[in-house]
Amino acid sequence: MDATVWIAIWAVSFLASHLIISSSAVRPWLIAAVGEQPYRGIYSLVATATLGPLIYEFARNKHAGPMLWYLRANPPVRWLTWILMLAALILFVGSFINPNPGGMVPSNKSEPRGVLKITRHPSFVAFSLFGIAHILMNGWAGDVIFFGMFPVLGIIGGMHQDARKLRELGDSYRELMEKTSIVPFAALVSGRVRWTSGDMPWAAVGAGVVVTVAIVALHPMIFGGNPLG
Repeated sequence: MDATVWIAIWAVSFLASHLIISSSAVRPWLIAAVGEQPYRGIYSLVATATLGPLIYEFARNKHAGPMLWYLRANPPVRWLTWILMLAALILFVGSFINPNPGGMVPSNKSEPRGVLKITRHPSFVAFSLFGIAHILMNGWAGDVIFFGMFPVLGIIGGMHQDARKLRELGDSYRELMEKTSIVPFAALVSGRVRWTSGDMPWAAVGAGVVVTVAIVALHPMIFGGNPLG
């Protein structure tokens, strides 16, 4: 089969298995059958079994399929890509500093603060921005499918986690949802939360800038291509 088809098959397999195993129908059944820790092991094993082949297939067949668009020579789009990637890295680092109570490491704070005022799912939004940024610079069909998986995972994953945590945590998580938003800055614009000087994620911004510089320097050696070229 064509490489683009294989990329699509593995991308769908990863997304489908990821969402099915963590669904309200399957997750409780598996935990009851094997226990919490073995469930996490099964979850990781299935994710590796689908994500690994996807990355391998894409790495061997970058720019597979027809070109849908070419925006690399467009300066405004290149600047937009840089902004999206910097924002993604800042949010990703910030997700560890201010974790969502629905994440793997719950927060002890009941009130949203820091990046949670921007979005209650900073890691999922980071994945989405990463995917969108790379789609802008890689308009080949295979690339669009591969990088398009990230915003799909981010959007569906955030909604899926909200529904699950709402069932598990009840009113406490409902209060968090009422104060925050998935869409970046929506809660701030609507006035549900207010930004203060103490919310500025300086550590995440600094780390995001450092990681961005490192990625630019190492990208040609690790991933190929030149972000500056």
